[in-house]
Parts: sequence; C-alpha cells; structure tokens
Amino acid sequence: MTTQQLTAQIKLKKSFLCIGLDVDLNKIPKQLLETEDPIFEFNKAIIDATHHLCVAYKPNTAFYEAYGIKGWQALEKTIKYINTNHPEIFTIADAKRGDIGNTSTMYAKAFFEDLAFDSVTVAPYMGKDSVEPFLAFKNKHTIMLALTSNQGAFDFQTKTVDGKELYKQVLETSKSWKNSENLMYVVGATKAEYFSEIRKIIPYSFLLVPGVGAQGGNLQDVCKYGMTDTVGLLINSSRGIIYASNNEDFAQAAANSAKDLQMQMEVVLNNK
Repeated sequence: MTTQQLTAQIKLKKSFLCIGLDVDLNKIPKQLLETEDPIFEFNKAIIDATHHLCVAYKPNTAFYEAYGIKGWQALEKTIKYINTNHPEIFTIADAKRGDIGNTSTMYAKAFFEDLAFDSVTVAPYMGKDSVEPFLAFKNKHTIMLALTSNQGAFDFQTKTVDGKELYKQVLETSKSWKNSENLMYVVGATKAEYFSEIRKIIPYSFLLVPGVGAQGGNLQDVCKYGMTDTVGLLINSSRGIIYASNNEDFAQAAANSAKDLQMQMEVVLNNK
C-alpha cells in the first residue's frame, strides 16, 4: 500500500485510527476459549465490528509468539483475513526487529512476503545496515522507533549527545538512508510536547502514535503538534478498544470504543 492510498482511506473514513490486536488469552471472553482457535476468533470478531472505523490494524507479534506454533498460525490467519476481506486497511506487524543485514533481510521477507503485511516496526540501535534491508521492498513501509511512550524512553532517547538529543540524531540520520521515503516513525502520544521538534526534522512522514487511551496520551495534543496537511498520523489504541468488555458483547463494546475515537478524529479533520 502506498502512503497516497493510506491518506485516501483516512479522508474516506474520516479516521486515522489504528487498532492494536494484542490478544491475551487471560483477558478474552471465556466462551472463546472453547473454540478451536480462540485468538483468531477473537480477532475476527473485533475486525468484523470495527473495520469501518479504522484505517489500520497492528498485531503485536509477541502476543502470538508467546503461544508457540498455534499463536503464529493465528497471526497468519488474522492477516490473511484482513487482506482478503479488507484489503484497503493498512497492516502493521509490530515486531520491533532489527539485526545485521542478512538477518534483517530474512525478517523483512517473513513479514512482507510470507505474511504480506504492509509494514513492520524496527529498532534503529544497530544502524543503517539493520534497517535498509526492510526499506528495499517496494510499497512496503518500515516504521522505526523514534521516541517511545514508555518511561524507559528517558534512559537513552532524550539524552543529549554533542548538544543534541539522541532521538533527533536518529531521525536526522535515518533521512540519509537508501529508500528512506519508505520510513515511518513511532512517536509515543505521552510525549506530545516533543512533536513540534520532531516535525521540524521529518515534516511529512507518517507517525505511528501509541499511547492514546490506556497509557494516558491526549489525542488533541498529538494532533495539534503532530498533524500535517495530509494528516500524517496513525493513532493506535489497543487495550482501550479490544478489551472494552470481556463479556459476550465484547465486539460491540470494541466498536463503541472505536467509534468514540473515530468521532473525535472526525471533529479534528473537519476543523483542520
């Protein structure tokens, strides 16, 4: 999927919502545990109830890998279900990969070719030769960690080196990498005050923004400082949507929660 196609979906749905499909078997409705594939059945119900309200889905792969081969098979079924039934939706493999070149190439093949995701999250700590293999895939996107929403982000990302915060150096350096036009970036919603500075470095890139909802991020602040003329934002909510209820009405509750966010986004877009 191209960024132009993603932007077109944002305009059509009046939404820049990304829903995180982070399935914990301890939190899903008990009746689903009796099915052959409870992870997939949960995801399918959430997708069926919310696909018209969001422009992206983001399974965090750890929530599938933790369940071994059955978890991975559920991830395969989930992405196939989305691609078959809702090919207009942008898909993100939240895997946070990044290794030496030949290993990164294999990671990229796994997510872009075998699973057919539109994008994958990567960690930039090992530098350009760990990220460029992902960037080599046409019409695929690499979403690089820039400034994350967790408390530990302050351990390294905001430290000053030679008069400049590390996250700024990472952003500036990444712009020089081959096929950097295929880069998107992760910026946490709980760091809203940093968005203005980030936009000075990457004024047009799409930002994947976790942390709205359960983690306390504020949608209006993110939009105020981070939105571009073509929106340029994917606001992710996971727990606040998919676990809105753990009863039989879980899918409808998820839809209601997603609708609430989508309506807030529609107001922002109408006022833009």
